[in-house]
Amino acid sequence: MRLTELTATEQVTQSAITQLVIRLERDGLVERRPDPNDGRVVQVHITALGANVIDSRRLDRMAQLSKFIEGLALEEKQAIASALPALKRLVELENES
Repeated sequence: MRLTELTATEQVTQSAITQLVIRLERDGLVERRPDPNDGRVVQVHITALGANVIDSRRLDRMAQLSKFIEGLALEEKQAIASALPALKRLVELENES
């Protein structure tokens, strides 16, 4: 993704996203590559290490949510299950924009 796209997606300033990418790159989580369509532009790509960090954090969040869900009443679990199609549609709408 281009830095300008990251800036828009994350709703932060160009300076803030640049500093973040510098830190992530230093930690080996992302790398910068030239845009194949425009040599003046740099794209930011996640590394294998970065993907592993994301996967690990996602698994941790899922485990934590599972613990919370265990404490819900059956009706509350059913309410969440009923809301899932609408939440999925929200994600689809976001991806379309």
